[in-house]
Amino acid sequence: MINIFGEAYDKVQLLRHIGDISQVAEAKSYQLSDGNEKGTDAIGFRTGSGLNFTVLPNRGMDISFADYNGIPLCWRSSTGDVEASFYESDGVGWLRGFYGGLLTTCGMTQVGPPNTDDDEQLGLHGRVSHIPAKNVWVDSRWEGDRYIIWAQGKVTETTAIGEHLCRTRRIWTELGSNKIHIEDIVENLGYKECPHMYLFHINIGYPILAEGSELISPTTQVTPRDEPAKNNLNNYNIGEPPTVDAQEQVYFHEMEPDVDNHIRVALVNRRFNKEQGIGIAVRYHKTQFPHFIQWKLCSQGSYVMGLEPSNCKVAGRAVEREQGTLQHIEPGGRRHYEVEINVLTSNTEIQELEQLITKN
Repeated sequence: MINIFGEAYDKVQLLRHIGDISQVAEAKSYQLSDGNEKGTDAIGFRTGSGLNFTVLPNRGMDISFADYNGIPLCWRSSTGDVEASFYESDGVGWLRGFYGGLLTTCGMTQVGPPNTDDDEQLGLHGRVSHIPAKNVWVDSRWEGDRYIIWAQGKVTETTAIGEHLCRTRRIWTELGSNKIHIEDIVENLGYKECPHMYLFHINIGYPILAEGSELISPTTQVTPRDEPAKNNLNNYNIGEPPTVDAQEQVYFHEMEPDVDNHIRVALVNRRFNKEQGIGIAVRYHKTQFPHFIQWKLCSQGSYVMGLEPSNCKVAGRAVEREQGTLQHIEPGGRRHYEVEINVLTSNTEIQELEQLITKN
């Protein structure tokens, strides 16, 4: 059954009430046309549940914005959805196009600060989020009483005499759903082993992040990256009010997976809207993403908590290589990643998820 607008329908019952499925749900392609966003292709999703989000094929098939019934679900920076050709690869130029958004992907061969690895100059967080996708496919179909909506595209990170990685991403949801599913397959199409660093930068902002918000997770150990994080370790999982002098804090989590080897993590605001509650939950597979990194910045204007499943840490490729932790993809090899992002629309749903996490 399809649950929308407080009612339950099967396919036939629903279609009797509407002229076209776009009346209740769709994925619609369009293009941005102003300023440094001009030329950026976009795909707007509506699920009919109140969940809406935007995928940018020109920006690595990432998710730039999302809301639930008008409530923003992610942090947005001041840059806007900068068109891919404005990418600055040197140093921290990546930040000039970092719109935040619900998902910015880092990688595929470098994650972390600028560094030099094997005489190659590497910028912040790699190139994948600034590479336009090819073979973009936006479509939908009925599967019994389920109406599935998706966008798919291929992003290739390659050079004439170097790496040749191709990532096929499929983002899908369904009519009446509050969930976004992201499925990535990264393949090495070259003939040499290739470094592979990969991180999902999921950026949650106000009003889910607010004073008193909580990070719920099956964490068994938290390690601060540096002194600012260490000095606030007791509050790593608590939202704090935005201040002018707030410092960036990064924490590395060890987490206990459930019986299916999945990790569930959520940022929740139980006080939202007279204690109705709202939150974002992330579910991923421990073998695909062995690391979880929390980015916390409670600064005025830059008020964000990043929930970041990753196959690496964030010190950069040279450090990973030196420490012997750098992952590679063999020629002809592939890596598979699946992440689910779920809107928690009430304190009842938050409590149910918390019980699910803590019982494992």
